[in-house]
Amino acid sequence: MKTFIFSLLCLALIMFGLSLYFENQVEAAFPRLEAPIGKRITVAGTELHLADHPADPDADLLPMLFIHGASGNLRDLQAPLAEKLEGRGRMIFVDRPGHGYSERGDGEDMQMPWSQAELLAKLLDELDIDKVIVVGHSLGGSTAAAFAVNHPEKVAGLVFLAPATHPWPNRDLSWHYDVANFPVVGGAFSQLFAVPFGQLLYEDGVRSVFKPQPIPEDYIETADTKLILRRANFQYNAEDVGALYDAVAEIALRYPEIKVPTSILTGDQDDVVLADIHSKGLEQDIKGSKLVWLKGEGHMPAWTNPDTVIREIERVSAEAKLAN
Repeated sequence: MKTFIFSLLCLALIMFGLSLYFENQVEAAFPRLEAPIGKRITVAGTELHLADHPADPDADLLPMLFIHGASGNLRDLQAPLAEKLEGRGRMIFVDRPGHGYSERGDGEDMQMPWSQAELLAKLLDELDIDKVIVVGHSLGGSTAAAFAVNHPEKVAGLVFLAPATHPWPNRDLSWHYDVANFPVVGGAFSQLFAVPFGQLLYEDGVRSVFKPQPIPEDYIETADTKLILRRANFQYNAEDVGALYDAVAEIALRYPEIKVPTSILTGDQDDVVLADIHSKGLEQDIKGSKLVWLKGEGHMPAWTNPDTVIREIERVSAEAKLAN
């Protein structure tokens, strides 16, 4: 028995050491963004990391707030879209609380989309921005929707990219989310095993969100999504995903309150979220919204079809200007 316990302790120490090593490697490869674009702003006691791209004097688009999805960070949307939109409107790309280089915050329900939306609304106040076009990808779509429901005075329009916004059959999640959210065992899994084994499985995971299309050549180097392979980041992400079903079951009842111009873009080959439930659900719930089907595409429209995403941002911005 003593030998068995000693072996377990040795294994735990080895895995903990590997986790620390890989975390240091990841942070060295993908550091915080530098000023003046990269900023750290404390909102309600929580430091948020963001990229703030200014508008040119002749900007034709309203300010935009970009909210990334699960296992991501601000670079997941900034990398494919910022250069194409540079100067046309002020752009705020932010690491959601507990992701990238943003702190989690002290709230008991920071895994809920409305709590994250609350911090983002306060961030806009700090940045002196009145209204934005909110662009939300995947799980970030639930945060965008909660933002629109709870802070309608700050939302000029919405663009959803492959959103996760409605309850889905059987509440199914990938196994590692279930393990990470299991009491006691989940914490040990995130601390000891998630990072080393995540390194081995990372490219397969990326491939699954892009299929049936290939991974873009520069995605891994520029999207910085390996930042998820850090212990706290992994655990917070699992908490967000684990809470999503109950969160959207509650907040979806209020989607008909949304009255701003809205676009929903979704791949018809998306295996990550069920477009027939989430995207069609939004189209039904938000009067006047536009659903754009991307033929033969998966879960990453900002990367695989940025021009169409930008056209819908342009459309929503133009309609919002007319409405005001």
